[in-house]
Amino acid sequence: MRAIGVIFVSFAVLTFAQDEYQPSIYGMKGFRIKTDTSEQRDYISNLEGQPGFDFLKLPRNPDSPIEILVAPEQLDSFKDFLNKKNIKYKVFLEDVSKVIERNLVLQKRAHRLRSNDILKAFPRYNEIVSYLKRIAKQYSNIAELFSIGKSYEGRDLLGIKISNGTGNKPVVVIDAGIHAREWIAPTTALYAIDQLVKNTANHYLFQDVDIYIIPSINPDGYEYSHRNAFSRLWRKTRSNHSTNVRCRGVDANRNFDISWMSTGASSNPCSDTYAGPSAFSEPETIALRDFLLSLKGRIRTYITLHSYGQYLLYPWAFTSTPPKAEKHLKCVAHAAAAAIYKHQQHEYTIGNTIEVLYPASGSSMDWAMSEADAGITYAVELPGGRYGFAPPPKNIIPVGRETFDALAIFIRYASIGDQVC
Repeated sequence: MRAIGVIFVSFAVLTFAQDEYQPSIYGMKGFRIKTDTSEQRDYISNLEGQPGFDFLKLPRNPDSPIEILVAPEQLDSFKDFLNKKNIKYKVFLEDVSKVIERNLVLQKRAHRLRSNDILKAFPRYNEIVSYLKRIAKQYSNIAELFSIGKSYEGRDLLGIKISNGTGNKPVVVIDAGIHAREWIAPTTALYAIDQLVKNTANHYLFQDVDIYIIPSINPDGYEYSHRNAFSRLWRKTRSNHSTNVRCRGVDANRNFDISWMSTGASSNPCSDTYAGPSAFSEPETIALRDFLLSLKGRIRTYITLHSYGQYLLYPWAFTSTPPKAEKHLKCVAHAAAAAIYKHQQHEYTIGNTIEVLYPASGSSMDWAMSEADAGITYAVELPGGRYGFAPPPKNIIPVGRETFDALAIFIRYASIGDQVC
């Protein structure tokens, strides 16, 4: 952790919410910050990983704004700090709680009225499991249920393999929900399963490849984020490595053994980006690691679904040095972005994570390319619009639909390579 240029309170910013310490969403504001000098940018960057500061964007490009959610107890000291340093800012979100509470009302209403359609509301994990089991049973000729292990709290980490069942084919792996609060990611994975299995027009996509989709790789955190408004923005797993029992969980996307804890990760157990006491400290990341290693040599495409921001991000997240596959990564990403734009006119930013979004060592995307020999790997940051992490249920189908167009490009790359470009 770099030295902090100004002292901020750590635990004072944390509000007691039931049995957990968490930054309060009540009065939390979103700041968009424009820095004029590298020194100003460093001042802001030094707050990364500190409790009470949730960095949404921290790109290296000085022309790109920084976006942060700031806990209410930090607001006065943070504004004073910005003013003293002559750092320009705008508050783009006045009160996070109003967005969260409104969308929880919409979620409850949609969940109550949705009948048997899992994509009409954000499902609980037991509903995801029931759906996967139903798909595997009804479409057993092309869909197979599989488990890669169990979560910290004992939930099965389930997925669906989609295949025509012939040969030892190239593999596509898609996972979602490694960050618990990003509810739109698991539903987008479920939409992809639905389209691949039920829509015969899409069956060509798995004639020459096997597709493995894991809709929720962090089910404990996902379930906790459904608990109430206080927990809605929970990001981490639910493990307990800290002597402070109220600071639980690890950012699973900082927990892979690829430049672990070098940048964009925190050693503070109370931080949203806590990387854990060691690499692969979490049963969820161990399970994903072992699963990917079991397919080593066959993985042509690895996709991890996140939100939000409309980015197609490729390695590396911990260094600006481009990967050897950068030419292919750019080529396929531009084809995928064009497919999305054709459908919804949504524009996606393409680039390596550290340059266009923020630094993040220990990510699954980087590890999959480096250690599991995946041909191309991406983190897809799905649309959030003005809702950010809390889109309403009505967004599930539109986001799923446009993302599937991109996923089709990524899947086709596994069978025909750069011809997709």
